[in-house]
Amino acid sequence: MAQLRNASEEYAKSDTLILIVGPDSAEAFKVMWEDEKIPFIGLPDPNYSVLKTYGKQAGLFKLGRVPTQILIDKQGFIRYVHFGHAPSDMPSNEEILGLIEGLNS
Repeated sequence: MAQLRNASEEYAKSDTLILIVGPDSAEAFKVMWEDEKIPFIGLPDPNYSVLKTYGKQAGLFKLGRVPTQILIDKQGFIRYVHFGHAPSDMPSNEEILGLIEGLNS
């Protein structure tokens, strides 16, 4: 989330809404958002119902902490999906912003 937070201004300029879905409780999300000063919307999903809708599998040994990034356009179509294999396995902000720029043009 820090990677996304560090580029929050660029995402805002690209007319992009970031929604972070995670397997934590609402209270855990609230604490994390306050502690980390996360500027995005957070959606607690302790039962993985939203994550499973988009094909995310809960990792038994990784406790669901492997990142997934899904880019959905303004019409609601999924344009990009990245299922990480490790907690640090995320595409760069530059890569995602490039994809967004292509969608916006």
